[in-house]
Amino acid sequence: MFEFGRDLRKLFEKARESDDLGWLELIGVDLLEAEATRETTDAGRVSCARPFESGLRASALWREHARRTGRRTSLDRAAGAASEAARNTRTPDQTAAAAIESGEIHLLRFDLFGGPEKLTAALGDVQSLTAERPATQSWAAALHARLTARRARLSGDAGAMLDAAALLDAALHGARGLPPTVSDDLRLDRAALALEAGVARRDPRLLDQAGRDLQALVVTASPDYRPLTRARALALAGAGLMALARLARDEAATAQGQALFDAAADQFTPDHSPLDWVAVQLIQTQADIALSPLTQAEALTREPGLVLGALARERRLAAEIALAEAMGDVAALTGLEAIVRRRLAERSTPLDWAADQIGMAQLALARSRLTATPARAVGLMLAEAMETAREWGAPALVQRAVMAMPEPAAA
Repeated sequence: MFEFGRDLRKLFEKARESDDLGWLELIGVDLLEAEATRETTDAGRVSCARPFESGLRASALWREHARRTGRRTSLDRAAGAASEAARNTRTPDQTAAAAIESGEIHLLRFDLFGGPEKLTAALGDVQSLTAERPATQSWAAALHARLTARRARLSGDAGAMLDAAALLDAALHGARGLPPTVSDDLRLDRAALALEAGVARRDPRLLDQAGRDLQALVVTASPDYRPLTRARALALAGAGLMALARLARDEAATAQGQALFDAAADQFTPDHSPLDWVAVQLIQTQADIALSPLTQAEALTREPGLVLGALARERRLAAEIALAEAMGDVAALTGLEAIVRRRLAERSTPLDWAADQIGMAQLALARSRLTATPARAVGLMLAEAMETAREWGAPALVQRAVMAMPEPAAA
């Protein structure tokens, strides 16, 4: 007789031992944290039969937890587990694998908190590796390609982006023997690169490549087994379609892009993957988002220095400013300004500071429109915010500062 609970436990135990960590998408962040803690404890036991493998797995679990929650402590635990695994290596190939995992942590740290120097350091490490097994070589090539793509997107240089795309192509071809999660990350990165370059250069070939990658991910990532990968692909497709719709002033395409965002948000709940939920809300750059989800997004991204946290803070403040201005409430603007000034006076991270600088500029412009008095130093505030955001590798925040810039006649 089928015993549902016991058979489910057997399947769960089998998944725990798999090299493919795609099953983690089915569990929430609380259970994921428990799994990471359990694996870390097992790896540290004197009786652990495979301390290197257990340490590397613990690092991957903590890394996934950080990816969904933005917690620095989880990233630090991932780094600690990777270091412990490196102390238990027995072959040059294991040494390379531990270094690759460390590079994956650097890559995620950049994605979460910015700082292009993390990419440079990780690239230097991965380029000096000497892996023996083909699978380890393919993993190293995948990491190298993804790091290079991040740097190319920051530079905005067309040649660098094309070179990075070629590396991603080669890495994707070589990743066939690796777990599907590696191929999925490569496809997402290649699609993001192709979309950005395709929109900027009006290149239909690049846009077609991005569309094929995203369609393949949506088709293969079942909502029952890979909801987060599917949501990331849908959100990226929505962002690309919305960007093209703005260029073409196509309202039907705009509606289709919004439908993709809605579909992405339907794949999971905020408590299952908080940062994925926030990203879906904030990626709708031009859309008017209600204050309630923006407030929730800010609450889910309280970790100091988090890129998404800075974006959520800026978007929530912008929504409050717009509401106060629409009601002609100068007192509300004054209250908001006092809050932002207090935050600016405190020691905050550079990205949080940049978000508040954009907010101060928006407040000054709103007050100017309501009171018919000149707004002072707005251009300087936004220029400083842009410079800081660019220096820390946060192009989305740079774009928010650009959008806040007043027309020359109103400056």
